[in-house]
This record gives sequence, structure tokens and C-alpha cells, in this order.
Amino acid sequence: MNNYFIAGSKAHALRVIWSWALYDFANSAFTTLVVTFIYATYFTQVIASDPISGTVLWSRGITVTALVVAVCAPFLGALADHGKFRKLFVLIATLICVIATASLYTVEPGSVLLALGLMVVANIAFEFGGVFYNAFLPEIAPIGHMGRISGYGWGLGYIGGVAALVLALVGFVEPDTPWLGFSKETGENIRATNLLVAIWFLLFSLPFMIWVKEDRTRKAPIGLASSKAFLQIRKTIGQVRRYRQTVRFLFARMIYNDGLVTIFAFGGIYAAATFGFSIQEVILFGIVLNITAGAGAFAMGHLDDHIGAKRTIVISLIGLIVASVLGVLATTKFWFWVAGIIIGIFVGPNQSASRSLMGRLIPPGAENEFFGFYAFSGKLTAFLGPFLLGVLTQMSGSQRTGVAVVVLMFIVGLGLLAFVDEKEGIKSAGNMRHRQPSSV
Repeated sequence: MNNYFIAGSKAHALRVIWSWALYDFANSAFTTLVVTFIYATYFTQVIASDPISGTVLWSRGITVTALVVAVCAPFLGALADHGKFRKLFVLIATLICVIATASLYTVEPGSVLLALGLMVVANIAFEFGGVFYNAFLPEIAPIGHMGRISGYGWGLGYIGGVAALVLALVGFVEPDTPWLGFSKETGENIRATNLLVAIWFLLFSLPFMIWVKEDRTRKAPIGLASSKAFLQIRKTIGQVRRYRQTVRFLFARMIYNDGLVTIFAFGGIYAAATFGFSIQEVILFGIVLNITAGAGAFAMGHLDDHIGAKRTIVISLIGLIVASVLGVLATTKFWFWVAGIIIGIFVGPNQSASRSLMGRLIPPGAENEFFGFYAFSGKLTAFLGPFLLGVLTQMSGSQRTGVAVVVLMFIVGLGLLAFVDEKEGIKSAGNMRHRQPSSV
């Protein structure tokens, strides 16, 4: 275990922390522009034959991503622990996501399966990269500052999403003559935003690749590491009673995270089809949500360290329930904007505190494996929200009916979270190993 605050100078530790957090800044362009706002809206409104069938197909793509990540993440995490492949896996996943995203530029209207296939490949790579990236958090962050450091990452991520959206709006979507000579015919200027995402992701992930190191002194060959990974997963499952608080948390997160996945995947689609938002308005909506989410993640990251991650998650879920109900019942753009802003305020802290709580519940030396289970819990039923949204939308002919499913997911997740004892979970994991730095 390499604690940067112990192994090196404070200046070096801070450089590592901010380089780590900057990866959130880098990869957020993909989720913001491709999965949530611009390309998701473009796919349903232009590439697909009609918005309803486009919504259904997009939900299927998100479902495939969730299932692949859920099945593979725990094993790959254990493999990375034993083979010391964490940094390598982040690099490979990043490159695959970048290449697949850039390829979306070439897909013209009507090529539904190609567009959906490339999005799924890029999204799977993005999710796997996040597993191994998150696993660095317990290594670089003292336990008493894990909340704020996780918040720095999420906050920078939302700032990155805002910056990328602004560039997309100013440079490619809004002007009569888009930058770099891209034409508005067949939506080339909209498709070009995928090139922006690819370059953005690659460029801003470089500090992470350069400065965040992995201890590979006890690495194993991939064959031996694979065998050890299977054995380790069996051992962890066999010790489930020891980690019962972790298991309870993962069950709760499994449900409420489904609601978040559904909002991220269909927020822009819902705004466009139900409230008549143009692509420009969807982008503006995304910018405002990213600003509020980033502010919430920064502010409540410090709250996390003072009152605990569980309480921070509870506060965020209550806010998300109120906002989701308002979003379903809203009949005007104004009230939908109000609902969206409230969602933004609480979604950042929810994600940040969930990651920091998981970081506190992980036993030393099993960071990748446990964050693999974290991804597993986030994806095992993540298809459920998008799937139900698609089915209900198809049956009712109304996206409003489909979106209502997120309210139930937040309520059930909040109820399950009540059974989690954060202090007992930290003690059971033996996770009191980091000394506190004077400041971060």
C-alpha cells in the first residue's frame, strides 16, 4: 500500500491528487456530450427513425453496457490487484473510448446500428476506466479527507463537462459557420462534437497517466494473476458476513444509482421530446446542471468529511426525490428548469459521497476488486431503469410516464441505506490506516 502522504512530500502528494482529479475533468466530456446531452439527443431526433423508437433503442444500448460491466468488473478488478495492471487498464480503456467516440463522427443519419454499436463500445470502455481510476482513491487520500478529495474529482468533472459543452455550443452547434469548416448538412457540425470529446479526453487524461503511479513491486504474470483473481473473488464472497455493511451499502447503491443512470441517459432526451427543447437549449440545460452539480460536489465533499458519507448520501437522495417528482409533474419549461437545477445540486454530492464511502469500506490491498464490486452494484440492475423507462414510454406513448420510475428507485435506495452502519463498516475493513495531513 503506497500512501502518497507518507511516501513522498506534501507537494508531491497534492500534485498526485490533482492529477488524479483531473481525470474526472477529462472523462466527463464523454458522459456529458455523448451519453446525456448532445449525441443522445441527436441519435433519438435525427439518426433514429423517430424519437420514441430512438429512445427505446438508446435504452437498449445503455442496458448492454450495464450488463457487460456488471459481469466483468469484479474479475477485472481482482486481476488488476494481483497483476498490478490498474494503470495499464486505465490507459487501454481510455484509448478504446477515445477511438470509438471519434468514430461516431463518421456515422450519418439512418445508420442506427453502427451509431448504437460505437456508443456501446465507447461507453463500456469508459465504465471500465472508471473502475480502475476510482480504485486509486483509497491509495492517494487519507481516510479523513476522502470525502473532499472525491468531491474535488467530481467537482472538476462537472467543470469539465461545462467547459466541453460551452465549446460545443459556441464552436459547432450555435454558429452559422461552425469552426474548422464543418457543415450543417446531415448534422456534420453536431457529429463533430464527438471529435471534440475524443481530443478532450485524451489531452486532459495525460496528467493522470504521468503523475499517478502504481506500485508494481509485487506484480504477477497475467496467467497467475487470473488464477489468483478467481480465488480472491471466491474468498471475498465467502467472507460476506465480515463485510456486511459494505454489502448493504452496495445493495442500496444498486437501486438509487439506477435512478441516476436513467437521468443521465435520458435527461436530454426527455427535455427535447416532452418540453420541446432544441439541441441548443439542451446544451444550455446541461451547462447549468453541470455548474450546480460541480458546486454541490465541492461544497458537500467537505460536509462528507464532517458528518459522514452516509448522511451526505441521505441528504442528496431526499433532494433528488423532491426534484424528480417535480420533473415528472412539471408542465412548463420553467418548472422543468427548477427540477433540473435541484437535481444538479444533489447529484454531484450523491456520486462523490458514494465513492468516498466505498473507499472507506475497502480493506487494504483490495482496492480494484472492491471497486469492481462497486461497479457491479452500479451496473447489475442499471439496465432496469432505462429498460423500464423504455417499456413504459413505449406502452404509454409518453416519456413522462417512463421517467416516473426514477422516483421509486431513489425512495427504495434511501430505505435500504438506512440499514448501513458506516462506522462498523470502516472498522470491519481495517481501514484506519491513513494518517491525517495538516491540510489538503
